[in-house]
Amino acid sequence: MHIDTKNLLNSIMESFDRISYVKASDIPNIDLYMDQVTTFMDKNFRKTTRYPGDDKVMTKTMINNYAKNDLLPPPVRKKYSREHILILIFIYYYKGFLSISDIQTLLGPITDKFFHKGEEFDIQSVYEEVFQIGYGQIEALKQQVMAEYDRAMGTFEDAPEENREFLKLFSFICFLSFDVYMKKQLIEKLIDEIKVDGFRTGQKDETKK
Repeated sequence: MHIDTKNLLNSIMESFDRISYVKASDIPNIDLYMDQVTTFMDKNFRKTTRYPGDDKVMTKTMINNYAKNDLLPPPVRKKYSREHILILIFIYYYKGFLSISDIQTLLGPITDKFFHKGEEFDIQSVYEEVFQIGYGQIEALKQQVMAEYDRAMGTFEDAPEENREFLKLFSFICFLSFDVYMKKQLIEKLIDEIKVDGFRTGQKDETKK
């Protein structure tokens, strides 16, 4: 089997250039019912799923479970605000590699301090700051991936010729996976520090005072 890895990678890199995040201004500034929320999420994130024809972006059951597990503040009269949607977008990105408990720890301080507080600096401010900077790093990410590819293509030069192509691809996947593994380890350690520091309850700050 021949896999044209180079062309596949170039195609993926080109698709990165078309990635854009959902701006807060793209979210309706009116409260939405559950069906409207799932429709909005599906419309904006369907293309990011692995199998767009089959995968569910976010279901009613998922959203209800997020509220039950304190990941998402409960709706008001069965309606969800723009701030609810912003929290759901954070959850959507996190749920692929973090546990429910870790997401709760991470988002807890954010919702406690900035959700529906009626102040100028709010959830929307946090969201826009993070996503603007994050998506601004796509070019750097592309360069990093290409460097990993070039490194992988230099491996297994002495392997049997009939297996060489697959082993190089295997190397590439391993290099990318190791990067993901290390970053996941770092993220989990940082979340553990949030638990220890008591950012959500403010206990550590009170002790200092």
